Amino acid sequence: MPVQFLTEQLLLEHSKPQARRLTDWIGHDAERLAALLDIFLGQNHRLTQRAAWVVGTLAEKTPYLLEPWLPEMVAKMREPGVHDAVKRNVVRILEDIDIPDSVLDEVADACFGFLADPQEAVAVRVFSMTVLEKICRKIPELKPELRLLIEEHWEHGTAAFHSRGRKVLKMLGNG
Repeated sequence: MPVQFLTEQLLLEHSKPQARRLTDWIGHDAERLAALLDIFLGQNHRLTQRAAWVVGTLAEKTPYLLEPWLPEMVAKMREPGVHDAVKRNVVRILEDIDIPDSVLDEVADACFGFLADPQEAVAVRVFSMTVLEKICRKIPELKPELRLLIEEHWEHGTAAFHSRGRKVLKMLGNG
């Protein structure tokens, strides 16, 4: 029943107030959360895109509820042709949670790929920078690669890219 209700609500309206209403409706209810993630991880691109906003809003309020779903979410953001909303929301969630070692390599690989692709949405690229800087705290050997990638794309970067890039480079230090 929650899947049907969520599907109807996601198709009814795609807005910030609707995302907040659905986030409140889900609350801490495991069945409702599972229904949302079933839709988000599903194959209907329109529903996945709309569910991504609710997933992102839910992560702002209660990010720990999404931790068991991280392997599936990371796999989803890496699917070829997946909507930018999926990548943007998953990477944004990864900025704010402790990334489990079980998905650390996969997340690093995906974020390096997003950051290196000049055709990728700017939000996905800048969120990826932050996630990679956080990963570098656990795996310092990746610092030179991250620094080099930021510097290589500096010339054609947007204001958002430059702003985040400066912060990340400062956090990386000289080592």
